Amino acid sequence: MELPENTLQAFRLALDLGADAIETDAHLTRDGHVVLSHDPTGARMCGVARPIAEVTLAELRNWDAGALFGDAAGARSQAGRGLRIPTLDEALRDFPGVRFNVDAKSRSLEMVPRLLGVIDRAGAADRTLIASFHVDTLREVRRRGYPGQTGLAQAEVLRLLLLPAPLLRWLPRCGSAAQLPHEAHGINLGTRSVVDRCHRLGLEAHYWTVNDPALASRLLDVGADAIMTDDPRAIAPAMRR
Repeated sequence: MELPENTLQAFRLALDLGADAIETDAHLTRDGHVVLSHDPTGARMCGVARPIAEVTLAELRNWDAGALFGDAAGARSQAGRGLRIPTLDEALRDFPGVRFNVDAKSRSLEMVPRLLGVIDRAGAADRTLIASFHVDTLREVRRRGYPGQTGLAQAEVLRLLLLPAPLLRWLPRCGSAAQLPHEAHGINLGTRSVVDRCHRLGLEAHYWTVNDPALASRLLDVGADAIMTDDPRAIAPAMRR
C-alpha cells in the first residue's frame, strides 16, 4: 500500500515494519527469467501494455514499476524513482534467511524448471514455499522432487473443503499449506473448523488477503498459521500479539 508492490523496496519496507515472510508472484520472461509481478502485463503498474512472457529481461528493465503508483493522497509519488520489476534471483539474494511464498502465475510448465533452478542456485528451498492456482504447475513441481514446501492449488483447496473428512484421509498427500481466502462467495472460511480440518491433515492454514487488524486477530484466535496482507504496518502488531 505504501510502495509499488513486488519491488525490492516494498519488500524491505514490509520487513522493516515487522513482516517475517514475503509473499510474491512470479512470471517468466521470453528469455526464461523468473520475475516478480502479480500481473501478466506491465499495464497496471508500469503503463506498458505488453505481456511479460513476450519481452526479454533487458526490455523489462526499462519499465518503471512506480509509473502509475498512487500514494494515499493520489499523487504519483514513485514515478521516475528507479523502481523496477525484480527477478526472483535478486530477491532471494537481497533477503537471505527470509522466508518466501512464491505464487507461480504462469500456466506454462516451462516456468517450473526455471523456478526450481533459481531456488536451487540460491540454496533457498528450505525457506521458499511454491504456490499456484494451477494444479498442473504444482504437480510438476512435486514430480520433480522439490524438497521445499508447496501450497495447494485451487482444485486441491476445493477438495479439502468439500469432501467428507474420512475420505480425505485416504487421498494422496499433496502440499504443505492450504492458502485460503478468509471468505469466498459469502461463505466464511476463517473458522476453527476449517483450520482444524487443515491441521488434522498435516497442513498449515494460510489466509489472504487480510488488511483489517481485527480480522487478523480473529484468524489467529482460530489457529491460522499465517496471514498474507497488503498492509504490514497495520497487521504486524496483531501478529506480534
